[in-house]
This record gives sequence, structure tokens and C-alpha cells, in this order.
Amino acid sequence: MPRSPRHRIPSWTQVRRWWPDSSRRRGYRRPVATPLILLPPSEGKAAGGDGLPWTKATQSFPELADSREKVITALTQAMRTSAQTRSKILGVGAAMTADATATNLAVGSAPSMPAIRRYTGVLYDALDYPSLPVALRRRVDRQVIVFSGLWGAVRPPDPIPDYKLKMGASLPGFGKLARFWKPILTSQLVDADVVWDLLPAEHSAAWDPDVAGRHIKVRFVDDVEKGGERRLVAVSHWNKLLKGSLVRFVVNSQADNPEQLVDFRHPKGYVYKPSLTVTSGQTTHVSLVSRR
Repeated sequence: MPRSPRHRIPSWTQVRRWWPDSSRRRGYRRPVATPLILLPPSEGKAAGGDGLPWTKATQSFPELADSREKVITALTQAMRTSAQTRSKILGVGAAMTADATATNLAVGSAPSMPAIRRYTGVLYDALDYPSLPVALRRRVDRQVIVFSGLWGAVRPPDPIPDYKLKMGASLPGFGKLARFWKPILTSQLVDADVVWDLLPAEHSAAWDPDVAGRHIKVRFVDDVEKGGERRLVAVSHWNKLLKGSLVRFVVNSQADNPEQLVDFRHPKGYVYKPSLTVTSGQTTHVSLVSRR
């Protein structure tokens, strides 16, 4: 039976379930914090790093180590195919294929840096992790999970090397990454109580939200006039920027239900519209709207 949204698992500070593994590579398993926030990685990534290679570093989700190695093996094999095939797999132009290939072939030995520093896109710029007070950074560290085609899932402090691989990619002889990761990531989130899902469709395909006690899916829309009528149009340009701001709001307020979005404010004028909220099973679809 579905769990009631009122059911709450113990907080991370109340429960510490250390994963029994002596290997630093395996790390430890943290209990699922609540509310949980799911994010995509950024397309752009910072190069370099000064940390240990991922195989020697401590990471969250130690159960994913073997699955990550399978993906890396398949990716390495794919990077030995023709330039045209590699370009298609990675979703990059011909001019970027060689650099992306070299980056992927070095994944096993390349230096790492925390994922929150590695990911440099618009969403992460808007989140502006370094500007947060220490207490809020700690909340981000334990409440944010980033879905990744290569890693499956990582937390912000997890050390990862540079890489180039989308969740929507399909590797020769391996198949679609989202399909591979779906049962694995779903099993990692079975203890999730409240989940704020800020994933695009490509990454949403990598888990089953029915395992969450309450699944909150957020969209940003513009209320615009077209042909003399007011219409709601999905935001494209500002989408990632707005998601970064919403993450800051959730970790600060610890919001665990959509109604708390009445306090969300954004310079671009996006506000919560309760009249547009739709609930289906354990999923609640909410809209943040700006009138144009």
C-alpha cells in the first residue's frame, strides 16, 4: 500500500547506517534525508581537479560501484568506435568529439573534484552553493541527489572526474542508460518520503517515482497573451535558472508540501498558483507562473 505523505523517516542526524565495507572506494550508505531534491547534472563541467581518482575516493551510494564500472567499461569500448559513432553517442559536434573522447577514456585515472564544483551550468550557478551559510550547504549535501548517466546518482560532495555522457545516451552492446539505471536508482530511493523532482524527462526515465511517499513535480510557466487569449507556456530559457533558485528555497525552508511555495519569490515574478495544482496518486504537479 502507498505510504501516507505524513509518514516521515528519521532525519539524517537521527539515524546513521554505516555501510559495512572496508574499501574507501565503496564508501558508506547514508539514510535518505527528507525532503529530497532530485537534480540533473550540468552539460558544462569544470575541467581538472585535485582529488583522488574516483576508484580510490569515498562516495555516496556504494551499492552503485559495480554498476558504475559496467557503464565505464561500456563507455570505454564505445570510445574506440568511429568518430561519427562517438559523436552520435555523446551528442556533440565533430569539433568536440576528440576532446570528449579523451576525457571519457581518462575517467578511471583522472583527478576528481566534488560534484557541486564539477557541475557548472545555469542551474548550479543559480543555486550558488558557495554563497550559502554552512548549515544550508550541509543540507544541500545530504538532501540533493544528482542523476547522472555515468554515475547513476551522486551527492554534491561526492568526488567525480570530468566526463561526457548523457542519461539519454545508448551505448553499443549495452543499451539505453536510463533503462539500465532505472531499477538500480529506484531501489536507492525506496526510503524517500518527500521528493522534489526537478528532473527533465531524460532523467525522470531513470527511476520510478511511485516508491516515494510524496512526489512533487514542478514546472515553470509563463502566462502570455496569444491571439487575444491568455495561455500558459512552458519556460525554456529561464527553466534551469529558476530551478536553482527553487533548490535554495527548499533547503532553506525545508518545505515538504507544495502549499509552502506560497512563500517562494523570484525576481522574474514566478509565484505558486494553487489553482493549477494537480494530484494523481502520490504525485503532485505544481506550477510556478509569471504573467507576461
